[in-house]
Amino acid sequence: MGILSTINGIFTWWNGATLNTRLFTRRKGIKVGEDDQGNVYYHTKDDSKRWVIFNGEAEASRISADWHGWLHRTFDEIPSEKPLPHKAWEKPHVENLTGTAMAYAPAGSIRKGAPADRRDYEAWVPE
Repeated sequence: MGILSTINGIFTWWNGATLNTRLFTRRKGIKVGEDDQGNVYYHTKDDSKRWVIFNGEAEASRISADWHGWLHRTFDEIPSEKPLPHKAWEKPHVENLTGTAMAYAPAGSIRKGAPADRRDYEAWVPE
């Protein structure tokens, strides 16, 4: 870990975890799993607290539905040990892309270069 990432970790909450969270995790945390994005999940010995240490920016949409359910006690099975059954129509988890260059922009959006060709639309003209 470089000096800059250490300083960021001490003073910023959005870069993984604060110093207090790291100390609490070291003292009381029991690692229960890790997701495909590198986020690490913990709980206390008596399972009274559950939390995640993000790998990078702390963004809640980076947590999959499986781990979200575990964190919020929707179910007690740890997703890395007993994965939830998924339907064939379910899409893989994608983080929230709002505010990024990858965000969805429909046809006709001002974020697209040229306006969409609308042959099915006729503008109203006052008489």
